[in-house]
Amino acid sequence: MYAYLKGTLEEISEDSIVVETGGVGYNVKVSTTTADLLPGLGSEIKIYTYTLVREDAFSLYGFLTRDDLEIFKKLITVNGIGPKGGLAILSVMSADALRFAIMAGDAKSIAKAPGIGSKTAERVILDLRDKVSLEDTLRGLGEPIGETPGQGAGADNVTRKEAIEALVALGYSASDATAAVKKVEVTEDTTVESVLKAALKFMF
Repeated sequence: MYAYLKGTLEEISEDSIVVETGGVGYNVKVSTTTADLLPGLGSEIKIYTYTLVREDAFSLYGFLTRDDLEIFKKLITVNGIGPKGGLAILSVMSADALRFAIMAGDAKSIAKAPGIGSKTAERVILDLRDKVSLEDTLRGLGEPIGETPGQGAGADNVTRKEAIEALVALGYSASDATAAVKKVEVTEDTTVESVLKAALKFMF
């Protein structure tokens, strides 16, 4: 129903915010990660929304990027993962880390979310494995903040992927490995070994 809300951030709580637009304050449920990334009260924000309509409820769920919104919509198609569970998972891992965890079969990382057990995490992997792609997983890895989408993609993404896989093989979780590798500056001439050495510094 609502694609997004653009207005003034009036309130921030642990699991929801209030955005005022057109003289109306909208209560929007958000993940803790989203709440942590929000600017100060009184700031103008744009938040992408998912509308849930039930007989006894009308709820809005908000995300700072379309990417987060799209992965949330995939999550809630999984049996046993409602909107609350979707937000819980996105509170402990980014959309990129979740995609890689799904592709790597890393149920342990997904199960770190409050209220998400190992069986439910495994169901997320089983149901969504065919709905996420390597291209989606690596889409943001080669794009520094502010860079035009599509730039920086290519050989450097392959290097990052191999570095992430190597870290997972060493026993690190897919989400931790993805987060560490994402912090490393990679060019076409960067080797997997150098990425690994740099990424390991962020693991401790």
